[in-house]
Amino acid sequence: MLIARGFLRGLFQLALLGAVLLVPAGLVPGGTWYWPRAFVFLGLYAVVLAASIVVLAVVAPASLEARLKPPVSRKQPVDDRIVTTVLILTMFVWFASIPVDVFYLKLLPKPQFIVSVFGGAVSFLGFGIVLAAIYQNSFAVPIVEDQTERGQTLVNTGLYGVVRHPLYLGMLPFFAGIALWLESYASMVAVSVLLMVLIARIIVEEKVLRKTLPGYAEYMEQVRDRLVPFVW
Repeated sequence: MLIARGFLRGLFQLALLGAVLLVPAGLVPGGTWYWPRAFVFLGLYAVVLAASIVVLAVVAPASLEARLKPPVSRKQPVDDRIVTTVLILTMFVWFASIPVDVFYLKLLPKPQFIVSVFGGAVSFLGFGIVLAAIYQNSFAVPIVEDQTERGQTLVNTGLYGVVRHPLYLGMLPFFAGIALWLESYASMVAVSVLLMVLIARIIVEEKVLRKTLPGYAEYMEQVRDRLVPFVW
């Protein structure tokens, strides 16, 4: 049942992602719905996502269960509901802007093939970081909420011993790599917009965690960097 729910969520995510990429690609001047690079990305992402769901269901079912919770809930503080909504909308706009730049705007020269391949590898490396962070923390739900009733405990080992928000850290190379693989330097630069929204989300999230998760204030002293090691 858990795997089936994971597959349904993954299929929905994949269909949505495909639509956000391919529909603008076919509608913009000079664009086309036949976009081999997008097809390759979507196909590989589908395989990796499916494999990840199966692995998590077997070795860390609680972590998978946590990630299957809705991204927006009435349990959320209002400020987190706002910043989460902004983050989701920003991601959709960012993905849709890639084909607009690739086929129409062409704001910057296309990266060379080797650079695009490197970007693809970086993207899946970022996904691996996200997956590892989810595996290591069974309380990494999509929303910010008090999980005292679930018996939430502080996770301060593994990736969480390096930065306090490794899941968000993995998102940065994931998105930047996608932009390179799809041949848009401008979209890679635009990841900075996602970064700003992630920073806002981190600030809101840590305000709740300091109040509800025992030991989090001490953890913030132990692990100084929130997102990027030696930077912030």
